[in-house]
Amino acid sequence: MTVWDELVGQDRVQVQLGAAAQDADTLVSAESRGEAAPDASKMTHAWLFTGPPGSGRSTAARAFAAALQCVSPDRALGAAPGCGFCDGCHTALVGTHADVDVVRTDMLSIGVKETRELVRRAQLSPAVGRWQVIILEDADRLTEGAGNVLLKAVEEPAPRTVWLLCAPSLEDVLPTIRSRCRHLTLRTPPVDAVADVLIRRDGIEPDVAAAAARATQGHIGRARRLATDEKARARRATVLKLPLRVDDVGGCLKAAQELIDAAAEDARQVADEVDTKETEELKAALGAAQGGRMPRGTAGVMKDLEDRQKRRKTRTQRDTLDLALSDLTGFYRDVLALQLGSGIAIANGDVQDSLDRIAGSSTPERTLRRIDAITACREALEANVAPLLAVEAMTMALRAG
Repeated sequence: MTVWDELVGQDRVQVQLGAAAQDADTLVSAESRGEAAPDASKMTHAWLFTGPPGSGRSTAARAFAAALQCVSPDRALGAAPGCGFCDGCHTALVGTHADVDVVRTDMLSIGVKETRELVRRAQLSPAVGRWQVIILEDADRLTEGAGNVLLKAVEEPAPRTVWLLCAPSLEDVLPTIRSRCRHLTLRTPPVDAVADVLIRRDGIEPDVAAAAARATQGHIGRARRLATDEKARARRATVLKLPLRVDDVGGCLKAAQELIDAAAEDARQVADEVDTKETEELKAALGAAQGGRMPRGTAGVMKDLEDRQKRRKTRTQRDTLDLALSDLTGFYRDVLALQLGSGIAIANGDVQDSLDRIAGSSTPERTLRRIDAITACREALEANVAPLLAVEAMTMALRAG
């Protein structure tokens, strides 16, 4: 099992990263022997992975990081780096390698303060590995100020530092940053390939794996969650009933409120699991007295934690809503396929009766307008429109068609 086995349906990207890892290994080996580095190399200090949600951007970045840290003795015999078994590969993949930093955020954005800390770490030499690798999974969430801070580090990198940035598209990253990165585009994995991974790696029954892969249209993470989480299946079933509940204004408003309430409940569950533990750990670190009384001068620190937890709750609610809207888009995509007689595979075959009913009672033009309404709702949520108002506007537009 190599480090590339988790990279589903990305053969072209795998070839490019494998060649770069080979050149990086040659470069480090030459330097360790005091020899001149090769003139031509497929390796560079900054990479940008883009692709639709579920395509495996962060998976590709982690696999590449592991290949860069590979210390397998087989390399001396001509084997490609990225064996998957050596200490360098294993620790990089599981997230414990001292020289591989994986940065993600559960907040709405990544600010200047966090980015400056990243840049400081990037200037350090590798502690135990061959490269200092920084994986920024949410490069699209950098604020403008944070992007400008990162730009300096990407322009003038340390000799053994590699930046691996992940974003949905090129447009989500500052032009000045993306122009200094080598760009790799990942595609949505084939449904059959995703189902095979769920069966082979997660031990999921073939029928369940195929249904989950088909329902999520190749989104690996969502497919795994749908196949293993009963609550996720119940939530999706509720969302797919929404098109049948918007026959009148009252139904539209009620459906919108229930969608918002479900997202808020998801956010609350995450908060219950994480916030209490974080708060207690911080109180203990600050020396809270018995009974919970805090020492003087710590109110500001506790307020910062509360603000961070509030922002995380907001993002969780938005992510849950966006997932529901993705499922709803998939429903109307199937409706459109039926109306046009395209013959393409239906993603939501488990609600075939609902698809047939909506397809028979409307036209392709109305279905397209409904898809546009969902897209407009997602854009409104990104622009910080009040979630309930955005979803209510969407359900009313779904009713009007």
